[in-house]
Amino acid sequence: MKNIRMSQGIANLLMTGVLTSAICFAQPPRSADASVEQKVDSLVRLMTLEEKLGQLNQLSGQWDEKLKRQVLTDEERDLVKKGRIGSYLNVVGADATRDFQRVAVEESRLHIPLLFGLDVIHGFRTIFPVPLAEACTWDPALVERAARVAAIEATAAGVHWTFAPMVDIARDPRWGRIMEGSGEDPYLGAAMAAARVRGFQGRDLSNPTSLLACAKHFAGYGGAESGRDYNIAQISARTMHEVYLAPFKAAVDAGVGSFMSAFNEINGVPATAARFIMTDVLRNEWGFKGFVVSDWGAVEELMNHGVAATREEAGRLALNAGVDMEMVSRIYEKDLPAAVREKRLSQVAVDESVRRVLRAKFKLGLFDDPYRNCDTSLAKKVTLTKEHRDLARIAAQKAIVLLKNEKNLLPLRKEIKRVAVVGPLAADTFHPLGGWNAQGSKDDVVSVFDGIARKVSPRTKVLYHRGCEIEGDSGYNAQAAVKIVRQADAAIVVVGEGLDMSGEAASRSNLDLPGKQKEFVKAIVATGKPVVLVLMSGRPLTIPWEAENVPAILEAWFLGVEAGNAIADVLFGDVNPSGKLSATFPRSVGQIPIYYNYKNTGRPFEEKNHFTSRYLDVPNTPLYPFGYGLSYTTFSYSNLHVTNPILKAHEDVKVSVDVTNTGTRIGEEVVQLYIRDEVASVTRPVKELKGFQRVSLNAGEKKSVEFVVKHDELGFYNLEMKRVVEPGWFKVMVGGNSVDVIEIRFELQEK
Repeated sequence: MKNIRMSQGIANLLMTGVLTSAICFAQPPRSADASVEQKVDSLVRLMTLEEKLGQLNQLSGQWDEKLKRQVLTDEERDLVKKGRIGSYLNVVGADATRDFQRVAVEESRLHIPLLFGLDVIHGFRTIFPVPLAEACTWDPALVERAARVAAIEATAAGVHWTFAPMVDIARDPRWGRIMEGSGEDPYLGAAMAAARVRGFQGRDLSNPTSLLACAKHFAGYGGAESGRDYNIAQISARTMHEVYLAPFKAAVDAGVGSFMSAFNEINGVPATAARFIMTDVLRNEWGFKGFVVSDWGAVEELMNHGVAATREEAGRLALNAGVDMEMVSRIYEKDLPAAVREKRLSQVAVDESVRRVLRAKFKLGLFDDPYRNCDTSLAKKVTLTKEHRDLARIAAQKAIVLLKNEKNLLPLRKEIKRVAVVGPLAADTFHPLGGWNAQGSKDDVVSVFDGIARKVSPRTKVLYHRGCEIEGDSGYNAQAAVKIVRQADAAIVVVGEGLDMSGEAASRSNLDLPGKQKEFVKAIVATGKPVVLVLMSGRPLTIPWEAENVPAILEAWFLGVEAGNAIADVLFGDVNPSGKLSATFPRSVGQIPIYYNYKNTGRPFEEKNHFTSRYLDVPNTPLYPFGYGLSYTTFSYSNLHVTNPILKAHEDVKVSVDVTNTGTRIGEEVVQLYIRDEVASVTRPVKELKGFQRVSLNAGEKKSVEFVVKHDELGFYNLEMKRVVEPGWFKVMVGGNSVDVIEIRFELQEK
């Protein structure tokens, strides 16, 4: 062992050989996997029932205000000594984790190390854009690098495991947790899910910088009815497989080590008790070998759902369904020992869950070095470094979406004489962190005001006024802000949500700008000065008035520590915006759920036919569609070509298109490819994303972009819920968003 101060008890056990096969410091077997399995099996044979169920018990760390870190309570210390706690969440810092770990590996009978988990969602201390914004980069390689930075920083602080990525598909922006995922599309969501898993876990889990990833929330959580968090989800089997499960399958294929069950029910069965999802699909169909953890208190909540009458019954339902580890409610530890002894719960089922948890600990190298992430000096060396901040700035730049730029108001000139920076988020350094910001600090954040002040000419006068609060009526002072704007050559108005207005338990029924902000924007626009609206939010907002009346709009989301610098980079033209929306912007909440890959009705919308699917008071179309985003240059598409327009069975589709930069400056375009199966045995969406590429083009430059759509990607689940690819005509559509496309057809022939 390295970096371990062995107790006399450990040494004695090793000398007698009792733990030699379990902890296994002997010569390893031929196969690394076989070695792990041998160690796991040996250790399980040594464990008592209470120790086994202890490995399935996860508690949350208790904060000590005096020590300014988490500490073990007297009760918990006793439980750890008895081997009745296997994991902690919310214990952070190498000093804290070392203290906890010392009790587990030096004072317990079998010396099994603890597993420390934390919600590291979009960065640890170097905070990157929220995941919904990161998805707007359409750059999986960049997202993977961001997750790698998060892993390096988190592991240096003693964390082994992150409860990320959240890969729930969300088609309803009222749902606050849309912020934590990659938006509405399964193809883009799958690409981002795999990228984050690779970034967190690295190439080898035994590497000290590897952070065990957790795909959540399994499954259908993003389909919560009414967009209200924790609500039920009514999802058909076909939609579940084709939409909601796709990113989870991508996470499995990328090697994700753990899953988290969802709070919601799925068609009458709470996900935490859904064996058909966690065992039949996840393990038997997909071959997942990792472990599943419940969400916070979700096992106990099976009683609220009405499928369990007692805590024990809730525990038995969850464990038999496939939930291996229980978060915080302690049912497994307290209530299941009697259930096993009295034959109401199978010992075999318990043992299998224990094996999965121990397997993860072995693969993470915790048995070889339980203190591997407990070096208190390391965090200072690898946290919030210049390289990490530089990457956060690039990610923020690429996540910004230019929604409108009337008469090319943007980019602004750095030599502008006076610029007014106004609004409740203009000088703020807290809210750009976004929700679930781990160890992020407002002291690390560059505000929009500061970013602009650094960017403009030394002769430029930067004026500021808050104008109003994010929420409520207090602090409204539009007149003072207007006075400042009238002195300026242009106004940058920074408005939006607070970070606590999206995320968990943060659903909204109204997606307008909150508080007095819309009134404030109207007052600034009324000055007649050129106005740029910078939106910060964790979800698409309903901004039809702003879209009609404000000449330039940037969707800046919550961009993290480099928010102000990245926004200034785009506002003043050092960076040409290239972000594309990962979720549709509705005109009104009455359109929700709204998403690009809808299905036609028998009466699809026709302008001149009243009796078609339509609203009386608003167009069917979104305010801004999925995949949308402007640039300071323009792009044209031509010469769309299918290499094999008559496709044979099992043949892939090869597509090429010419993309030309028709503007005057270099820019990046996200070229998007969509497919439509024109006639099938079950109804199909009007289009489905099946490919995308980022392309950089100089002014006037043309490039041929090529795609290969795999044969299986033309498939769907038929009436018998079997995955099939049916012959017939398909449409290929390529463009810069899901609406503005050129198209061509090809035919897939019978076998």
